[in-house]
Amino acid sequence: MIPIPGCDVTMPVMGLGTWAWGDRSTWGMDGYDPSYGFDTIRGAYARAIAAGVTLLDTAEMYGNGESERIIGRLLREDTANRDRVVVATKFMPFPWRVPLARALMKSLRASLERLGLPFVHLYQIHGPISFRPARAVAAALAAPYRAGLVKAVGVSNYSEGEMRAIHGALAAEGIPLATNQVEYSLLRTMPETSGLLRACRDLDVTLLAYSPLAMGRLTGKYGVANPPPGKRNFSAFPMAEIEPVVAELRRIGAAHGGKSPAQVALNWVMCKGAVPIPGAKNAAQAEQNAGALGWALVADEVTALDRVAKFGQRGLFNRVWQHG
Repeated sequence: MIPIPGCDVTMPVMGLGTWAWGDRSTWGMDGYDPSYGFDTIRGAYARAIAAGVTLLDTAEMYGNGESERIIGRLLREDTANRDRVVVATKFMPFPWRVPLARALMKSLRASLERLGLPFVHLYQIHGPISFRPARAVAAALAAPYRAGLVKAVGVSNYSEGEMRAIHGALAAEGIPLATNQVEYSLLRTMPETSGLLRACRDLDVTLLAYSPLAMGRLTGKYGVANPPPGKRNFSAFPMAEIEPVVAELRRIGAAHGGKSPAQVALNWVMCKGAVPIPGAKNAAQAEQNAGALGWALVADEVTALDRVAKFGQRGLFNRVWQHG
């Protein structure tokens, strides 16, 4: 377990990302994937919790709030484990959401209502706000933190410089920066090569790695003739370039008793000191994810994967947010 700075809450070394829960266009719920619905999500949730994967990461934007509603329903049903679950959600700082402090508090209260919770353990700014000073963002986060509506605060998609700025602004408020959630996988090592991961270690900020399986591309179930369906735009290399990476994952997995490519890819992220938050649409996928726990790659295997890893492109979120 990993302590969350600023509170007495801990989170597991791997979480469960819930972007897909309630999403139709990208992930196919009630759309292109007829096998995917609330009942399969319930199975994914139950298997994850049983494996000790108790961190659920969501956002107001996921399924237009539906992901939060689904989590709220699951927590109402699961009274035995409700208090074990660590819930993280996010505020999307659109330019028109002004004044910032009021908009953030209103958004947070709406998230809490959908989740059916009196507080969330971690509240994150969903993207960098280049048109507002870090001190204004820190002040907006300070109010719900001091009111007990959030136990810890974090950011998402922040570069090293942006993270250092908000870290300093929050420190001036007496509040630690707990997390920075960014896209990080074998197909997008930019957080490592840019120095962001090292900066997180220096500042005692946990890096949460979203899309650690590159939207399914590192699971081994897709290939040149069978690319991922839907609008899965992150880590969108041609599958011909990804197949050598998957082959190396298979080779290393075989040396660990037949671990799957996905399990090796998730373990690689954990070996780097980050917390992966892969998604799961059903119990089988949650079971696969859980197989990444309880063992570790050796140094030579990490190095071998580093050799085939890809730097990746600047994240889609950052390109859109920073440049219009």
